[in-house]
Amino acid sequence: MKETSPYLLLIVILGIAMQSAAQSGLDSLRRQPIDADSIAVDQKKWQPDRDPIPRDYVQQPPLVPHSIEGYEVNLKSNKCLTCHSWANYKEAGATKISQTHFRDRELSVRANVAGTRYFCTQCHVPQVNARPLVENQFEPVDAIKQR
Repeated sequence: MKETSPYLLLIVILGIAMQSAAQSGLDSLRRQPIDADSIAVDQKKWQPDRDPIPRDYVQQPPLVPHSIEGYEVNLKSNKCLTCHSWANYKEAGATKISQTHFRDRELSVRANVAGTRYFCTQCHVPQVNARPLVENQFEPVDAIKQR
């Protein structure tokens, strides 16, 4: 007797689940039925450059207060460091990157930005004029509220 592939079984289960969700009228976060074809999304506009954005909780990575359209961040290049590196931040009038970005997974201090902190947009996100996908009642913690 031939054994059934676990991947085939998973695909069948997912197909049944999606069909069931579509029949129940369940919508996705795209605000359309799950089985509907994708629709073109509106391009969001970058918010204009501005002063640093206040944080809402302790340890929140700073939000990017400017457009990063056209910035390259890859293994060979990091456009963010053009302004935010310790060597350039004063001349650029930018916030310098934190000392924490020079520590690797083992907490060893490196001479350059650690690989785990090199891809800035994993944590630091630019802002656009997008509606929230879900309602949010979040309130900043008292310790850092702007008064």
